[in-house]
Amino acid sequence: MSGLQKQEALVQEFKDLLKQEQFGSQGEIVDALKANGFDNISQSKISRMLSKFGAVRTRNARQEMVYCLPAELGVPTAQSPLKQLVLEIEHNEVMIIIQTSPGAAQLIARLLDSLSKSDGVLGTIAGDDTIFIAPSDVSKINETIKKLEQLFSKNLT
Repeated sequence: MSGLQKQEALVQEFKDLLKQEQFGSQGEIVDALKANGFDNISQSKISRMLSKFGAVRTRNARQEMVYCLPAELGVPTAQSPLKQLVLEIEHNEVMIIIQTSPGAAQLIARLLDSLSKSDGVLGTIAGDDTIFIAPSDVSKINETIKKLEQLFSKNLT
C-alpha cells in the first residue's frame, strides 16, 4: 500500500469512527485507530485531523460529550427541487423579498449569497420562509429581479 493509499485509508477510518459518535477524547480515537491497524498515530496527529475536518464536540443520544463531524455544507445549486421552493419574489425601490416554502429560506439564501455582486445581490437575511435581499445597486433592482426570476424560472412580478 502506497503512502497516499495509507493516508486515504486513515482519513476514511477516522471519519467512520467519528460517525459512530462514541469517542469523547482524542486518546480514545488514537486507541481505536491503532486497534484498526494504524500504528503510527499520535494524539497530536488526531488533533490536527479533528481541526482539518471541522470536527466538533457535541452530546450524542446518550448525552455523552463526543467528537463528530458536522454535516457537509456545500453551496446548493438552483436545480429543480430548489426552484420549487421559491413561491414569490417581490420588491420595492430598495429591497427584494423572496417567499419560500416553510424551512427553505436559509437554503435559498445560501445559494443567493454565493452569487457575485455583479449578479445584483449584496447580501441576504433569511428567516424560516422569507428572505430579505439587499441589492448591490438599487438603481438596477429591476435587472436583479429578472436575474432572480431566471435563476428560479419564475415570472412572478
